[in-house]
Amino acid sequence: MNPIKRNPTRSVQIGPTTIGADHPIAVQSMAATRTQDIAATTRQVELLEAAGADVIRIAVDSKKDVEALAQIAPLASAPLSVDLQENYRLASSVAPHVQKIRYNPGHLYHHEKNKPIRDKVAFIAAEAAAHDCALRVGVNCGSVDPDKIGLFPEDDSISPMLASALEHCQMLDDLGFTRYCVSLKDSDPAKVVEANTRFAQERPDVPLHLGVTEAGMPPDGIVKTRIAFEQLISAGIGDTIRVSLTLPFDDKGQEIAVGRQILDDIESGRFRSVPKVLSGGLNIISCPSCSRVENEAFIDLAHKVRELTAYASTHQITIAIMGCRVNGPGETDDADLGLWCAPNFVNLKRGTELLGQFPYDEVLTVLKDEVDRLIAA
Repeated sequence: MNPIKRNPTRSVQIGPTTIGADHPIAVQSMAATRTQDIAATTRQVELLEAAGADVIRIAVDSKKDVEALAQIAPLASAPLSVDLQENYRLASSVAPHVQKIRYNPGHLYHHEKNKPIRDKVAFIAAEAAAHDCALRVGVNCGSVDPDKIGLFPEDDSISPMLASALEHCQMLDDLGFTRYCVSLKDSDPAKVVEANTRFAQERPDVPLHLGVTEAGMPPDGIVKTRIAFEQLISAGIGDTIRVSLTLPFDDKGQEIAVGRQILDDIESGRFRSVPKVLSGGLNIISCPSCSRVENEAFIDLAHKVRELTAYASTHQITIAIMGCRVNGPGETDDADLGLWCAPNFVNLKRGTELLGQFPYDEVLTVLKDEVDRLIAA
């Protein structure tokens, strides 16, 4: 075994789990069911605990979600992290029930648009401090702070993410709140490596949560994640990880098992070469099955897309399949073809252009026609 020399980040306590400094790299996952389905979400927590999760994340987007969380939290033994969506003010309601709150800087614009972002961050930090919670500043490629995008060249998607993360770190530092970590996620492993490497150079003191968002289905999703983790963790970067895979609800524990296997391989010096398929050819991106998914049929659809498009494996086409309205619209923009799934229909896009809204059982036929057009072009 060859222990990795880690970056000298500070310690951040998340209930009984501590990340950063010399603490072991924590492995976490996210409940896939709707939070308001208390029985199903409690089962998700139990499955992830049985798999050895160090932290379990649950999405909260409404007061009813908060009411459900209040019943789920007392049954959990692992520390819980809440994923705030657009409504940042829910922090005051969820903080008493969890050990960590994740907010996305790009989502702070949705409510009280005339209120300064700094004031919103101050509110979240104050609630976290009052209830003994850690924070995660979660920056995501598909929902970047709109004020940052125009400051950089159009083809530079990493610098706006980095600028947003650094700005929010400074805000929290100025507020005297230092119990936080940061994540910078993209569906492209190379961009994940670059973003986190650049951030670590600027702020080596801040613990990093690593993940490849919308990594997709196994085995491709595991390979993409492994590529990013191998490069970052072997360089001492990373204090907690999330493997994001498109899986049936009952199989979410695989994310924990895969994460631990990757960590073990890195520590033991077992590295995998990059398959040629990732340097060209068909690239299918799909988000993890999480509690934001608005129709479980999204998971079956993702697998059917992969089967349907296998014939196009040698063509450089990117297809993105997203399961919710939070990440779907923005994170399909960069794909050649994008599907983001509403409760009863699928939005099919060509780049940023909406081609139409189709029933789940009809969208595949239209998708194939679009793939054929791209191949012919």
